[in-house]
Amino acid sequence: MSQWRTWHRPLVLFAAAMAVMTVVSGVGLLADDRLLAGAAIWAKPFKFAVSFVVYALSLAWMLTLVTRGRRTGWWAGTVVTLASLGEMVIITGQVIRGKRSHFNVATPFDAMLFQVMAVTVVVLWAGTLVVAVLLLRARIADRAAALAIRAGVLMALAGAGLGFLMTQPTPEQRAANRRGTADVIGAHAVGVPDGGPSMPLTGWSTTGGDLRIPHFVGMHALQILPLFLLVLVALAPRVPRLRDARVRLRLVRVASGAYAGLVALVLWQALRGQPLVHPDGATLAAAALVVAATAAGAYAALRPARTSGPRPGSGLPDRVAEAVPSGR
Repeated sequence: MSQWRTWHRPLVLFAAAMAVMTVVSGVGLLADDRLLAGAAIWAKPFKFAVSFVVYALSLAWMLTLVTRGRRTGWWAGTVVTLASLGEMVIITGQVIRGKRSHFNVATPFDAMLFQVMAVTVVVLWAGTLVVAVLLLRARIADRAAALAIRAGVLMALAGAGLGFLMTQPTPEQRAANRRGTADVIGAHAVGVPDGGPSMPLTGWSTTGGDLRIPHFVGMHALQILPLFLLVLVALAPRVPRLRDARVRLRLVRVASGAYAGLVALVLWQALRGQPLVHPDGATLAAAALVVAATAAGAYAALRPARTSGPRPGSGLPDRVAEAVPSGR
């Protein structure tokens, strides 16, 4: 367990605090029957806390892979921690007040809090960008691991950036703002008002598009792509083709392309005001193309080379492998 000591401590401590917050907000979901914008009032802090646990631990681990600019990486991670903490304090405080945190401009105080949250999100994104640049410059021996980590953090940045689409006012909100009667500026849903029928747990709209979907899918590339590679490495002892480092690299390339296609697909669907659970023919056709391209890419990646046999790879680089429990 010694490798844990090298993880970015502020991010780890923040993840631990968010784990506690997950429990607290979970109790709130059970004990507090108030609704806000059509959802249980403690649902937002619960979802944000869970997401922050995963996000903070992922960045804390990835910062151990930085080989140049480690001090810069430490400060970037600390900035991400403070920005995330500030956002979570406002979200929770607004829940205690019984008010919306996001898009709320009903009073000068609420509008000020929303503006502060906007700043924290920008700072969080900028801090993650610094980490991404450092990871692009890091010396990671295993090419598949390097690609999984770098593609994951870059797609997470893109997914986080998609959140800014939610801050754009709807035509009705623009009109209300001109009249000086706007209480809300921005929305999750596209084509329908926020707070309508939604999916369980996620709260994503079932009657219109929802920009939280591409935001969520994109941000969690940070975990999904490295985990995909870890699965390949775990299967390698039983699947001879996966022992070849070149095969793993090709499969990670395919997975990265497929994931980018998925983000683009759900973004396109949301912007057209279409619910995730009710895709039309165009969406299904695009999804079929992504699946077919992924299957073809995986087949090509796994097909044995004609000129030479498989060359065993070295697995993950030492500092990546150390972060993975051995099971012993």
